[in-house]
Amino acid sequence: MAYNMIATKPGGPEVLIKKEFEIPVPGSGEVLICQTAIGVNFLDVYFRTGLYPWPVDNNLVLGSEAAGVINAVSPDVEGFSVGDRVVYTLPNNAYTTHRIINAQHIVLIPEGISDETAAASILKGLTTYYLLHNSFKLSGENSVLFHAAAGGVGLIAGQWMKSLGVNAIGTAGSDEKCSLAMEHGYAQVINYRDEDFHKRVQDLTNDEGVDVVYDSVGNDTYPGSLNCLKKFGTMVNFGQSSGPATDFKLADLAVGSFTVTRPILYHFTADREWLENAAKSLFSLILKGDLNISINQTFNLNQAADAHRMLEARKTTGCTILLP
Repeated sequence: MAYNMIATKPGGPEVLIKKEFEIPVPGSGEVLICQTAIGVNFLDVYFRTGLYPWPVDNNLVLGSEAAGVINAVSPDVEGFSVGDRVVYTLPNNAYTTHRIINAQHIVLIPEGISDETAAASILKGLTTYYLLHNSFKLSGENSVLFHAAAGGVGLIAGQWMKSLGVNAIGTAGSDEKCSLAMEHGYAQVINYRDEDFHKRVQDLTNDEGVDVVYDSVGNDTYPGSLNCLKKFGTMVNFGQSSGPATDFKLADLAVGSFTVTRPILYHFTADREWLENAAKSLFSLILKGDLNISINQTFNLNQAADAHRMLEARKTTGCTILLP
């Protein structure tokens, strides 16, 4: 019997409950995946708490990245077969043992990459790809500040930026997390609990500021993030772990003719060509050893609530996965 972890109302981790269901049959254009590993992300928390909108029937299966083995394929699906190892990222419905999914959303996992690594990296890795290539075209000439450098995206981004020749500055919330981020490619990491990151960035850049700030924290950091920018700099906001920036005003940008963008991963992945190219780049860096995917927390699928508690308490580093 298959099961998923379902929430029937917005709330804390305790709203996640186990529910069994009959394994379905794929329809036109679809495949059935027997899932082997599921990624956990702050995006899941945003949905669980109701910060992001729920479906109208008020039942929600969380989870936005997973890997597994194809168990059944619709006759009209091309390019995939029973037994293929695949991975995907889509908003919600991943906290489950089995899933029906349209084949346009999945990509093959190359030999040499485990299901766990694929599940832990596809959402965060593709996020890093659009941050560094689409939201701001990053090169070794650019100066960078990256918040939450010891998080799942942060650790991947640090290594990816280093491969591009970028000397990035990161922030993290403890000396241990700062050390971890340094080990994953950052040139400098600021403990924001001990130092004013804005003042420290100015010191490190000789009061010039940085070309781009990547900010997934939101309300607590965005004023300081803007202050860290040099004239004509760009802030890329791609999350809000401390809540949305409710006091942001367009006039805030006039200080330095700044640019602010709020990209969404699934606007990019809707383009099949982009998805395939970005996944190919991600997997290539992993296979070459330029990217080490740090899976630092593992839970059983039915322990999803515990995983959320640790994530929200800032007690996790790197990637967290659930095993069905």
